[in-house]
Amino acid sequence: MTKELNFAQDLIDFIGKSPSAFHVVENVKEELVYNGFTELNFSERWNIKKEGKYFVTKNDSALIAFVVGKGDIEKEGFKLIGAHTDSPTFKIKPNPEIIEENTYLRLNTEVYGGPILNTWFDRPLSLAGRITIKGKDLFSPKTYLINIDEPLMIIPNLAIHMNRKVNEGIKLNTQKETLPLLSIVNEEFEKENFLANKIGGKLDVEVEDILDFDLFLYECEKGKIVGLNNEFISCGKLDDLAMVHAGIKGLINSKVNRKTNVMILFDNEEVGSQTKQGAASPMLRTVLERICLSLGGDREDFYRSLSNSFLISADMAHGVHPNYVEKQDPTNRPVINGGPAIKLSANQAYTTDSISSTVYESICKVAGVPVQKFVNRSDERGGSTIGPISSTQLDIPSVDIGNPILSMHSVRELGGVDDHYYLYKSFIEYYNY
Repeated sequence: MTKELNFAQDLIDFIGKSPSAFHVVENVKEELVYNGFTELNFSERWNIKKEGKYFVTKNDSALIAFVVGKGDIEKEGFKLIGAHTDSPTFKIKPNPEIIEENTYLRLNTEVYGGPILNTWFDRPLSLAGRITIKGKDLFSPKTYLINIDEPLMIIPNLAIHMNRKVNEGIKLNTQKETLPLLSIVNEEFEKENFLANKIGGKLDVEVEDILDFDLFLYECEKGKIVGLNNEFISCGKLDDLAMVHAGIKGLINSKVNRKTNVMILFDNEEVGSQTKQGAASPMLRTVLERICLSLGGDREDFYRSLSNSFLISADMAHGVHPNYVEKQDPTNRPVINGGPAIKLSANQAYTTDSISSTVYESICKVAGVPVQKFVNRSDERGGSTIGPISSTQLDIPSVDIGNPILSMHSVRELGGVDDHYYLYKSFIEYYNY
């Protein structure tokens, strides 16, 4: 197996054990600790040293890891890569059990982000996330991660005989038609608090102690390498765990140099980033300033460090779809396995300008990585990402990039084996330079 296939399979394995943003952070934490990183706490005084490796988390779903450079931070600044831990899905509502016909048990859900809804139908689904119980301090509840990790439910389609126009396109009612079917009930079935009982049994905690939860659906089937020549990655959550995976591997495997290398994993990008752990929060700004202060600098040194910094906003890009070639811009047409795409937008939906684009393209050239350009059709409205949002908090040069994929926001997305390794090589070169 080639190094590209090995790296793609490692991505699939990482995604397979990361069914929620909480699990993403937990898995990244384990890898960082294994590679000599020290965890910091926001509530404690930081005592960091040059060439040290550290990380800090927020809300169990966001993480910032960094390797302190050898140089003076006010002169050298930061090299940052930003990605996000969340993906479009369904979130379980409180009091979720719904009984239909005194027979079917369904769960009440709410759409999280912008999934392609019909891709979630007729697939075995499970749930994962975080539960919360009361702690000794009322302001510090205890939390547990949970992953049921079994095919627990399914969202069944309506038969075509009762929905003759289904292949002509239908509008789904997300309160009625996308609720997952969990079980058949009978007289002995404990239909009250079924979910809490399931969770309590899984974690060996008392049901009455479970006060709240953040639980999300995910597809049970793991990702796969597909294609005649094993050139594609078919997997859920490529947006944006592919960037998380490549970025963390790049940070761990790069060398310490004069600048301070930083990898940021924001949460809640899919719902606008306006949370304490999102890109619109002061979380990153706070961490960077505290790094400066802990190294003996002052606020003036912090602002000086920002003027010498650079950010890669790493999210996925849209590749040319062979069945919908007309949807792409006429002259900027990134394809799968053609290398990462630099994303540009005249209305600044992406932060890239000619200077930041040249910086990243030059990095890729040194790394031997091909580069493509992505621009939306002028008559199509594109998506958003963390780059412009981060720029409202930190006025530093930034480039938006991403690997081209198909089926973005589907329960299974399609990316390129070579692209993922190209991306990793560009991140290594960026951190090493």
